[in-house]
Amino acid sequence: MTLAIFDLDNTLLAGDSDYLWGSFLVDRGLVDPLAYEAANTRFFEDYKMGKLDIDAFLNFALAPLSQHAMADLITLRQEFLDASILPILLPAARQLIKAHRAQGHTLMIITATNAFITAPIADLYEMDHLIATTPEIKDGRYTGRYVGEPCFQQGKVRRLQEWLHAHDASLANSWFYSDSHNDRPLLDLVCYPVAVDPDQALKTHAERNQWPVISLREKEAPASLIKRIIDLDPAI
Repeated sequence: MTLAIFDLDNTLLAGDSDYLWGSFLVDRGLVDPLAYEAANTRFFEDYKMGKLDIDAFLNFALAPLSQHAMADLITLRQEFLDASILPILLPAARQLIKAHRAQGHTLMIITATNAFITAPIADLYEMDHLIATTPEIKDGRYTGRYVGEPCFQQGKVRRLQEWLHAHDASLANSWFYSDSHNDRPLLDLVCYPVAVDPDQALKTHAERNQWPVISLREKEAPASLIKRIIDLDPAI
């Protein structure tokens, strides 16, 4: 099994689904607009700076799920997907995924954003597997808490290692695409790390280590990278 692993936010999407969900809740009047928007922005800035308190953020981000019945949440999520996610799906990302699929690779999204938001996005990209932070459900309702380890920084590595063990798989010949320096622990483990529209810290690290640095914000995925996937050529 050759894994092609993708981060989601600002990698396969031209935006951050977690942040956009918070903005959607504000726009719909489902949370206190001033307090929630301020906290949402503060957590997002902390994430970009690499100092996010993931437990505090998840307590904040998952709380609104506990305030609505599951059926209402599903309706809201579909409205969110239509309004906020479909416009930021990337055609070049689809091409890249298609190239890996054509080679028989197993496709996976691994993301810190919770599975309530990300599961339907993974379906839109026709992913084989999703590893995401898991919101807790009891008696058919979200509790506002999470279960297991958050899928963030080193947590991504540990969650992936659990998945590999369960599927008798390895990271041999594996790929990982990400935009964020928060994903360096996993990027450093795979055979073929690729920085996608990276933040400055990741761009610097990628260039120092001679990793490919690409953009998926163009109409087409980079031809040199597609060729590398097809040819398994170690040089871009």
